[in-house]
Amino acid sequence: MSELLDAIEIGPEGNQAAAAVIWLHGLGADGHDFEPIPPLLDLPEVRFVLPHAGYRPVTINGGFVMRAWYDILGLDFTGVRESEPDILASAAQVGALIQRERERGVPSERIALVGFSQGGAMALHVGLRWPERLAGVAVLSAYLLLGERVAKERSSANALTPMLFCHGREDPTVPVWLGKAAHDQVAALDPQRPIAWHDYAMPHAVCPEEIAEIRTWLHRVLAS
Repeated sequence: MSELLDAIEIGPEGNQAAAAVIWLHGLGADGHDFEPIPPLLDLPEVRFVLPHAGYRPVTINGGFVMRAWYDILGLDFTGVRESEPDILASAAQVGALIQRERERGVPSERIALVGFSQGGAMALHVGLRWPERLAGVAVLSAYLLLGERVAKERSSANALTPMLFCHGREDPTVPVWLGKAAHDQVAALDPQRPIAWHDYAMPHAVCPEEIAEIRTWLHRVLAS
């Protein structure tokens, strides 16, 4: 098992949680980035785990070392853009966090993944491939990694796992069309999957309307 990432935890400790949400931050941020959000979601029996990604050099930022789930090699969205070894290593780390929740007594079908930007891409990557049913996957201002391999690598256990895609129509960092393309590809692979798309008049960020939608969605997918 991969070494566990340091993480902020909000909510019940130990085996007292009825469900868990693992929320992954974006490039250059850390788990504190979304720390103000869980108290707004009215889920007192749910443990929120906000891990800090490891440090690695990021090519598009001049090789500067920062917290990142994977290196980004170029600014365009064609060809090889992300480091596959980094993606696989981070996926193993996210998987270790899921497994820890399992060991604490939270069934996999009561564990949701949420992520923003790079974190959203990782949440989607892991959620499509995880071998046990998850409660849901929320993809915020993100896109699909290794999309040419998803059809072969996706897990049948999560073919019906609900997914929520949210994106800003004015996003200059991850264009809205890229997020919608990810939604459309995932929807086409498993047509019976409950999947939703919402876009907002915002840049690469979150907004109150989006948080309200996430709250509603989490209440639904984590309902007892």
